[in-house]
This record gives sequence, structure tokens and C-alpha cells, in this order.
Amino acid sequence: MIPKLNKTYIILTLLLFTTEALIAAFIPSGFIRYTLGDYLIVILIYCFAKIFIKGHANIIAFGALAIAFFVEFLQLSGILDSLNLDNSYTIKLLLGSTFQLSDLVAYSLGALTIVIIEHTRHEQLKRSHF
Repeated sequence: MIPKLNKTYIILTLLLFTTEALIAAFIPSGFIRYTLGDYLIVILIYCFAKIFIKGHANIIAFGALAIAFFVEFLQLSGILDSLNLDNSYTIKLLLGSTFQLSDLVAYSLGALTIVIIEHTRHEQLKRSHF
């Protein structure tokens, strides 16, 4: 049996991925590149997971946040240097290269946004069934 993929989250994932790619390609620095990009990446991870998983929004949002935190703490460990990948533009673009506490805040705000939106959506669906 082939699992049914969530088309809404496929579209959101593609839109967010395109937005992230455009930010990476055309905005070399500043708030949009560093903070907004980090904020959106957690939402992108969440939307990608929701394509395949029908689980509770809070759990999936926490999972997306955990992935983002894990990657950020990998930066703190200097893993790119250890693996001789510190000169790879693509790897640095995907994983980042320097630990920033502000990135953790941006990731957390992205996860909080997911929880608020999904809770609001759930409440509206409950009200529409009465």
C-alpha cells in the first residue's frame, strides 16, 4: 500500500525551499539571510516531515526544532574541520559554519510559529464541525 502524501505540505515545502534558495543566492548577509533564513528552516523541516507523517503537530515541530538545534551544535563541535569539509561552500551553506546563540532563538521562534498556526487551524476546524 502506497502512503498518501499531503499535497498541502508538498506545496509549502516547495515554496519554503525556493524562498530559502533565493535568500541564499541573492542575499549575501544581514537579517534576512541569517535570522529569517534560520526562522524559516525549522518551518521547512516541519512541512517536509508533514508530507509523510500525520502525527501531532507539536511533536513534529519539536522534532524539527531538535534537528535544527542538533545541526547548530554540530557547528559548535567543529565537525566540518574534523571531516575536512570546512572549505566546501555547499556543505557550509547547508549546515552552516559557526555556532550562533541567535540562531537557536530564530529556530525556536520558527517552532513556536508552527505550534501557534497549527493550534489555530485545529481550533478553526473544530468550530466548523459544530
